Amino acid sequence: MSKNLAIAPRLRFPDFRETEGWTTKRLKDTCEVNPANPGIPEVFAYIDLESVEAGELKNRKVLSRNEAPSRAQRLLRYGDVIFQIVRPYQRNNLHFKIDDGIQYVASTGYAQLRANESEDFLFQSIQTDDFVDRVIVKCTGSSYPAINSSDLAEIPVPIPSSAEQQKIADCLSSIDELISAEALKLDALKVHKKGLMQRLFPAEGETIPRLRFPEFRDAGEWKKKKISDVLMEAVRPLEMEDDEEYSLVLVKRRYEGIVSRGKLQGKSIKVKSQFFLQKDDFLISKRQIVHCACGLVPDEFDGAIVSNEYSVLRAKNGFCIKFFKYFCQQPVVGRSFLECSIGIVIEKMLFKLNDWLKREFLFPSLDEQVRIANHFSSIEELIAAQDQMVNALKTHKHGLMQQLFPVMDEMQT
Repeated sequence: MSKNLAIAPRLRFPDFRETEGWTTKRLKDTCEVNPANPGIPEVFAYIDLESVEAGELKNRKVLSRNEAPSRAQRLLRYGDVIFQIVRPYQRNNLHFKIDDGIQYVASTGYAQLRANESEDFLFQSIQTDDFVDRVIVKCTGSSYPAINSSDLAEIPVPIPSSAEQQKIADCLSSIDELISAEALKLDALKVHKKGLMQRLFPAEGETIPRLRFPEFRDAGEWKKKKISDVLMEAVRPLEMEDDEEYSLVLVKRRYEGIVSRGKLQGKSIKVKSQFFLQKDDFLISKRQIVHCACGLVPDEFDGAIVSNEYSVLRAKNGFCIKFFKYFCQQPVVGRSFLECSIGIVIEKMLFKLNDWLKREFLFPSLDEQVRIANHFSSIEELIAAQDQMVNALKTHKHGLMQQLFPVMDEMQT
């Protein structure tokens, strides 16, 4: 099935602007779908639906054939593309380009595609909004929408000449390489921060950190203090007006910071026991602290509110609240959150703030607290800038793909 098209992509390389339009073909006419294999090897690296994220292989499991799940059936060859047929909107697809001497097998939760022409072009084409939208229309199921491989094989895809395929693939692949390079820099910054966390705070059983800023190398041991000696609860109940608009916030897990829940008028907020916040308050989620849901209120949320599901803390004199943001990221402090929570099911455990306030930890002088906090803040600024760069490149690529590939509904014979 193919036909000539009068409409080409919105953006075309100069070499192809005067050439004929693209044709449509069924996916199975552009590649082999789930090619036959001679059998699963005795030992292999297994790729399941949790292994791939945003086009990258994040993890793998080396298994023997005897212990492998029944879904381990797609024996991969270098250059194959695997398309996630369960929840395809996640776009956790992979262009398999690994040559490490190990054989790889993917789950039947993926369709295995082996290109007839450009494998790079095939991978980019199945990532377009238009293709994914067409797949989703064919999906069945609500909780785990999925498409079977035979229906996927019938999805139409626009195809240009081999030369134009390669030109598009080279362009987008070069952007992918740039994104990967900048993402590696981002990961390196995060690893650097994590390593500093382990060295700028004393190891368990020690009272002096392994790494210290020059001006504090002779400052002596850190001092043990109760949390209640350095922090106090800052409860500020808010009298809400029905006609006033309020910003609501919540704290993300794993020290991921504070984010907006949107804005509502007072009369729309059902839970009236709200706390008023100001910048540099420290929030702890009573229900989620076992997942390290705590963080410092940034400037943009000065004046926001939270429910009484949160504890609001403030530093006492002689203590830097910004230091506390990083202090809480120590493993020993993370464990204390769990130890001071009660309940059988972890998702329903309740944090006992008063118990935690009695816990003792090591703290340096105020000057050293400020120095450590400022250093980590500068690293986080670098991380944020690098993260912004990676996201900007991804946005650029996405916009470029929308123009380099035709939208099927816009095509007319």
